Formats: sequence, C-alpha cells, structure tokens
Amino acid sequence: MPFNIDTALGIHPQALTLRARRAEVLAANLANSDTPGYRARDLDFRAALGGTRADQETHSIRLAASHAGHLQADGAALLGGELLYRIPTQPSIDGNTVDPQIEYAAFAENALRYQASLTFLGGRIKTLLTAIRGD
Repeated sequence: MPFNIDTALGIHPQALTLRARRAEVLAANLANSDTPGYRARDLDFRAALGGTRADQETHSIRLAASHAGHLQADGAALLGGELLYRIPTQPSIDGNTVDPQIEYAAFAENALRYQASLTFLGGRIKTLLTAIRGD
C-alpha cells in the first residue's frame, strides 16, 4: 500500500497556510485603523478551506516538470481564499471601517486556532515517527 503524506497529515497544513494569510490581513487592518477611507478586509476561513478540499478531491494543479525527479506541487501552495470586506458596526466619518476591538479579538482567535492546528499537526508527525521507528 503506497504512503501519501498529504492524507497522513490531513487538513492541518492547509489550515496553517490559511490562518497565516488571515493573520496578515488582520494585521493590515490594524495597521490601517487610522487611515481615512480604508475598508477592513477578512477572509472566510470555512469557505476557503472547504473550496481547497473540493479542489483537491476533483482535480489538482500540476506544474510542468523538466526532469522526472522533480516533485509535483499540489494546489495547497496556492491557497489564499477570497478577501471580503467586513461589514462595519459603526463606520467612521472619514470612511474607515476598521474597529480595533473587533480586529484584536479576531487576531487573538486566529492565533489561538493557528496554535491548535500546529499542535494537531505535531501530534500527527509524532504518530508517523512512532510508526516509522516502531517505538
């Protein structure tokens, strides 16, 4: 039976990539909280990750390989999710829609979930190492 590292690690590598991308977006929102006309952005993690899973099941993106020994990259490297505009609870007069309290809370939640995915991924890797070594 052939071993596939992608199925062994599950969805956690893709989740980490999306969580890192979301952290960048939330940090940009916080950095621009005083910029007139700046509109807060976010990505729908569930929809982005669900779309990634569907893409991997139906077809995968293949790169041209000039040598038989080259590894093929799958669509996981192309994750990003669609950036959406956040609906403001109370927009400011200058058109800025960033609410720092909401952004801080979203950033903290995202960091916690990123850490959870790292923990799950670490557990999977430990399990694989135990299986390989036969401990």
